[in-house]
Amino acid sequence: MQATAFDTPPWWQRVLPMFRGFDGPLLAAVLLSAQATDKSVNIVTRRLFPLAPTPQAMVELGLENITEAIRTIGLFRNKAKNLLAMSQILIDQHGGEVPDDRAALEALPGVGRKTANVVLNVAFGHPTIAVDTHIFRVSNRTGLAPGKNVEEVEQKLLKVVPRDYRQNAHHWLILHGRYICKARTPECWRCPITDLCPYQPKTLPPPRKSALDRAPRPRHEEVPKHEPSGHGTTGHEVPAGPAHAGP
Repeated sequence: MQATAFDTPPWWQRVLPMFRGFDGPLLAAVLLSAQATDKSVNIVTRRLFPLAPTPQAMVELGLENITEAIRTIGLFRNKAKNLLAMSQILIDQHGGEVPDDRAALEALPGVGRKTANVVLNVAFGHPTIAVDTHIFRVSNRTGLAPGKNVEEVEQKLLKVVPRDYRQNAHHWLILHGRYICKARTPECWRCPITDLCPYQPKTLPPPRKSALDRAPRPRHEEVPKHEPSGHGTTGHEVPAGPAHAGP
């Protein structure tokens, strides 16, 4: 199976909100996502990818234009340099394709172990588990794979997660950490494994509103800001002019 730098499997878009709603380069998108919000990644990729749909187009776009296209994302200057350098290396050393090899991936500018794991898993079907902040938190909090660093957590996850589930395991864990096992206040009251998780104290569901709180508030009668003057033929209010007039 081959994957170019700008191939994104359709199901990947449905799994991670970061890639929902647009077609774009998987490797470049993951590189841009470092220390950035999903919203900011969506914004810049919608601007950048139509301008540079291939590594060759990215090189031709040039550093200045790449920088301008991703200016609103964190660390945009370094990311622009990495995108340009990465695209050139893909052209020179890999025929414009993403290599199906961890060492070759991690040799690319801006690509670390997590990014390599995502690409190997999604583009090439390797049973890798990319550990991000959500997975690191869930693994430690639940006791599934406790570790002091991401690589230690990754190795433990590879041991405890059955091989048949490794292809999608990091997607499930990310979503669990994003929407239920949240960083500040985990929602234990709706967690499907709350009886197995050692985390204490368990959080309780938010208090339900009383009937009085839910009762609709009465609408106050609207009073017109200006009464009709009675002059003229329409009775309509005349819009005010500018607050300050001058030459």
